[in-house]
Order: sequence, then structure tokens, then C-alpha cells
Amino acid sequence: MKLKSYKAVLFDLDGTLLNTLDDLADTANRVLAAKGFPTHPLDAYRYFVGEGAAKLIVRALPSEKRHDERCIQTCLQAFYEDYNLNWNVSTHPYKGIPAMLDALTVKNIKLAVLSNKPDKFTQKCAAEFLSKWNFEVVFGLRENVPRKPDPTSAFEVAALLNLSPSEFIYVGDTSIDMQTANAAGMFATGVEWGFRPVDELKAAGAQLIISHPSAILNLLEEIH
Repeated sequence: MKLKSYKAVLFDLDGTLLNTLDDLADTANRVLAAKGFPTHPLDAYRYFVGEGAAKLIVRALPSEKRHDERCIQTCLQAFYEDYNLNWNVSTHPYKGIPAMLDALTVKNIKLAVLSNKPDKFTQKCAAEFLSKWNFEVVFGLRENVPRKPDPTSAFEVAALLNLSPSEFIYVGDTSIDMQTANAAGMFATGVEWGFRPVDELKAAGAQLIISHPSAILNLLEEIH
């Protein structure tokens, strides 16, 4: 693929643009503690997140409760209620993200977000932390739309931007993201600063691993 073909960047949100881990972990731990269940250290949540809130809760619950649908739903509802009040306590953009988004904007590169975070909270995070930039599409996990790594939403983003998937760089921090990118025919770019280790990204089909947000610009330098 020629470098000049890239016209858009589709970003994952949590672990890619924003460090949301503390707020997610603190909310989940409060829910667990309130139910009398063991809590988890922050680093454990690096592996609990990535596939939506319901999966996060299932993974955080004690093993004997992970198939208890009533318990799962009760805890999930409690998670939503707590996170609705505490989603932006510690959340912040990663270092280098604002400058990278500024540079992409100057190059007239289209920007979009695709997350497995519930859409309500994805929209909140985008409005709070990303409103300076023109993200043409922002999708979280929506009802009746399959979550990543199913490429349905990635194809939808491409159609809304009137571009071919091959014109997208997809940037994410988990195996789910790399699988999504490859399934959609986008350039799979993994980030070192996110929630998961580089080996996971490579094993999942990352075509490039970057250590700083500015490295995305290297893929675009021949466009203009």
C-alpha cells in the first residue's frame, strides 16, 4: 500500500487516546467491595478491559460468580451508576496525543473513534477531552451492533467518511484492535503506551508498533 493512500485515522479510545484505567478500576473495585467480593490491583484491569463493560465485570467477579447472570447484571448496573459519576476523575489524554491530533488536523487527515466502551461514555469522553479536534465519527459500543473485533462498525465509519478501509490507519492498544483493523482491511498500528504488551499486539497482527503518538505522522509524510 502506498503511503499517500492514507486519508483517515481510526482510533481506539481507552488505552490509545485516553488513559482511563484508574477510573475504570476504581469504579469496578467499589462495585466489588460493596458486594463483599475481592478487589483487584490496577494492573489487573489492563486485561479486564477492552471488550466492553459487561466483559470487564465478568472478568473482575470471583470465579464462582462469573456465570451467575443475576449477579453479573446487578454488578453491571452498579458499575454504570458509579462510572456515570466518576468517569473523568483521573482520565486524561496520553502525553503527545494533543500535538499529534493538531498535526493530523493540519494535514487534513480525517479523524474517527471506535471503542468497545459503552457509547454513552465514549461520547462523554470525546466531548470532554477531544472536542478541540474534529472527530467526524465517534462510536462506542451500541445496541444491536457487534463489538470489536467484528469489523461492522469499522466498515460503517469508512462508509460515513466516504473512504475505502484501505485508506485508514487503525490505531489501538489491544489484540482486539489489531484483529479489528485486519478484519476491516485497515493498517493495523499498535501503541506501546497502552494497556497491553507489545507481544500481544504483534501476535494479533500489528503491522506496525509505535512508541510515541508522533510516529503516526511518519505514515503520512508522503501525502502532502
